Formats: sequence, C-alpha cells, structure tokens
Amino acid sequence: MHKDFVGIIEPGSRDEQLLNQIDLARLPRHVAVIMDGNGRWAKKRLMPRIAGHRAGVEAVRSTVDTCARLGLEALTLYAFSVENWKRPPFEIEALMTFLKEYLRKELENIHRNNIRFQTIGRTSELDESVQFELRSAIRKTAQNTGMVLNVALNYGGRVELVDAFRKLLEKCQREGRAPETVTEQELTRHLYTAELPDPDLLIRTSGEMRISNFLLWQIAYAEIYVTDTLWPDFRRPDLFAAVIDYQKRERRFGGLSENARLAVVNAS
Repeated sequence: MHKDFVGIIEPGSRDEQLLNQIDLARLPRHVAVIMDGNGRWAKKRLMPRIAGHRAGVEAVRSTVDTCARLGLEALTLYAFSVENWKRPPFEIEALMTFLKEYLRKELENIHRNNIRFQTIGRTSELDESVQFELRSAIRKTAQNTGMVLNVALNYGGRVELVDAFRKLLEKCQREGRAPETVTEQELTRHLYTAELPDPDLLIRTSGEMRISNFLLWQIAYAEIYVTDTLWPDFRRPDLFAAVIDYQKRERRFGGLSENARLAVVNAS
C-alpha cells in the first residue's frame, strides 16, 4: 500500500483494492474537477439546494486529502463560475459562507500537509470578506512545496481568454510588435494557470456531458472522466476509479497510437 495511506485505508477494503490497481509511476500531474450535482443531491432528499452545497464540502475535504496523499502536483476545483451570479442571492451568499467556513476550518490542515492554496478567476469582484480569507490562505501557504490546491472562483474559460488577450495586446502595443508574432506558448503564459501544467484528467460528477466553460484552453488534450455520482457523494473510491480509468487510456495528443504508428512504418 502507498505509504501515505497506511493507517487511513483499512487493509482488505475496497479502497485498498482500488489503490492497488493504480500505477503510482503514471499518475496524472494535474487533475481538474467540475463539482456538479449538489442541487440534485438535495432534491432527492427533499432538502433545500443549500443543504447540497453544505454536503459537498465533505467531498472537497476527501478529494483534496486523497490527491495530496497520492502526490499529485495540482488539483483544480471549479467552485463558482461567472455564470453562477444568475442564481438567487441567498444561494450565492450561502456558497460564499461555506467557502469562508472551509478555509477557516481547513487552513491549518492544508498548511500542515504542505499544500499551497491559490485561486484563479476574477476574485477582485468577490465580497471583501471572501477576499480577506482567500488572501490569508494564499499568504499562509505560499512557501509550501507540495500539491497546489487551485480553486476557480468567479471563473469562466472565455473570461480567462479575454483577460489573457487583453494583456497580450497591451504587451504588443508597448513593444511595438505585430500580432502575428504572438505564439501559443506566449498566450499560455498569460493565462490564470500559467504556473501549472495543463490538466491531464478532467473529472465531472453528476453525469452531465459538458465542460461548462471550464479551462477551455488548458483541457485541449485532457482525458475526460464523467461519473454519475453526485458531488456530495464523491469520495476516495470515486477518485481512485477515475485515476484507474485514466491510466487505461493511451494519450496520443493528436498523433497516432503506438500500434498505428508501427503499422504505418511497416506499410512503408
């Protein structure tokens, strides 16, 4: 068993069986998660939507802990999109309250586990009380060298690209450069995630087959895993199952598989 799960996972349990199927030498560097299904989870239980959001906090704890123990470089969680402002004010307020509560309760544990907390999105548009908690978490964990916990707040993939294009345009104007000199690599350096590798694995809960304006540039070659599990029910075995599925795939990045490549070589 992986040393960081000793004493955490019961020997002989389903968790251990799944963990033993994972090749620890071929883990995804960066996992991104669209945390969907809180509302449906609550509706199935005849509870208000807010109850689903509160229940989803435990799934966040489990996922962060599991990814850190596996030794992933980065975990990005889609917490609040630019479109989410269309929701009722009381629901938005509840989401922000749960975020602040999570940071206050979990920050010491995050720091103790050498996790570096950061955010992406237009966080300057959030309430000052939320910004205060975010700044505190970023400052406290800034020197940590373990997994990056990257939370997308007031985030949208199109908005991110607009912000990157604006920065690039300003740079080109300052330097007197022609637009055709801009490269993919340069654009990547102006994205919110410039310091992170692109996601290798994108997980979406609740069974919905869409990417919801999330990391549009970065997931160009990500493997996508969709589970019917609703986010509040997502736990360690679900994450293990996603990683196992990821490791069964052959990543070609637009090229040929090894068998297809050999067939072409032999045919020539």
